[in-house]
Amino acid sequence: MLFDTFYPDHHIVSTYDIDFEELYKKGVRGLIFDIDNTLVPHGAPPDERSVALFKRLHFIGFKCMLLSNNKEKRVSSFAEGVKYTDYIYKGGKPGRTGYIRSMERMGTDRKNTVFIGDQLFTDVWGAKRAGIRTILVQRIDDREEIQIVLKRILERIVLFFYHRDRRKKRIS
Repeated sequence: MLFDTFYPDHHIVSTYDIDFEELYKKGVRGLIFDIDNTLVPHGAPPDERSVALFKRLHFIGFKCMLLSNNKEKRVSSFAEGVKYTDYIYKGGKPGRTGYIRSMERMGTDRKNTVFIGDQLFTDVWGAKRAGIRTILVQRIDDREEIQIVLKRILERIVLFFYHRDRRKKRIS
């Protein structure tokens, strides 16, 4: 299809709705996360929910990475706040390098790693280019930088076809 390159493997309302125990049962061992609008609103520090999530993921047995295009100060302070995770800042998404480095640092590979993010044209596309399964979540907050707002218009078009194609596959 025309937009397949940008289609996530799954589209879920929230990071916090993902059945991580089920992912672990299915052999997933590494999780790579975007931060802003995936775990917390853009620019926000870790909150109780994100801290509890990373503690839970650690208890389940996952290796976790934060992969962000943000500067080190933003990403390192978030990682310190949630604990149980490593990070890569200025990750160059949608380039493949940050995803590959994340897997190397976690000791995982394409088959047992999943990426979770809120943007199709950086998060999902980059992960797919690196051969990683993806979960797209809806953004937490509507307030975003102008370049992201413009990309969201195009995302709506791609998601329209994504959901249409998924419905067709379920029917046939």
